[in-house]
Amino acid sequence: MRMKIIREWLRIFMGLMVFSFGVHLTIFANIGLAPWDCLGMGISYHTPLTYGLAVTAVSLTVLIVDLLLRERIGFGTLIDALFTGSMIQMFNDLNPFPMNQNLVAGLALMLAGFVFMALGMWIYMAAGQGCGPRDSLLVGLGKRLPSFPIGLVEVLLWASVLLAGWLLGGPVGVGTLFGTFGAGTVMQAVYSLVRFEPRSIRHRDIIEVLRELRGREGPC
Repeated sequence: MRMKIIREWLRIFMGLMVFSFGVHLTIFANIGLAPWDCLGMGISYHTPLTYGLAVTAVSLTVLIVDLLLRERIGFGTLIDALFTGSMIQMFNDLNPFPMNQNLVAGLALMLAGFVFMALGMWIYMAAGQGCGPRDSLLVGLGKRLPSFPIGLVEVLLWASVLLAGWLLGGPVGVGTLFGTFGAGTVMQAVYSLVRFEPRSIRHRDIIEVLRELRGREGPC
């Protein structure tokens, strides 16, 4: 059992690494803020919070909503919260090329980023040890909209976040709009290709995994 859990943790790290590379590509595309970042920037305009603190406040709020939706908080949630930002920064620091300045190339980079993000989410969600706060929100909403494809749920969620950010004065660019409607579409295509349905995964919370670790020790 312990070896199984360790393999799942390694899968989570690998998935988040792939996801972080995808996020890096959307940043490197340099054609606009993502909807969640637009919301954080808009909040910072109307409160004493800096942009970073506003993003943190949004994440904490989303986590509370996840709990209200009865989504499980697992080791995947903690690993996501603790390491994804550093992984994205690592890719940003390792990239030897100057920031993209071409719109067409930017759209291509953002599209490629969406593919890697969807693949990364598939890899780490399939471990069944919880999702990051925003992914948990997506899955929680998706369970309440079972007739909607999960990609469409993503589009509706990002569009709602974008609307809130725009109303607060957050900056909106071509990439923001492309990301809002493109990310969910790409996600649906990737998940259909790999035959993955995130709403069907039963995640175990931290307490449940700790109980497994204290159980039998043989490999699974």
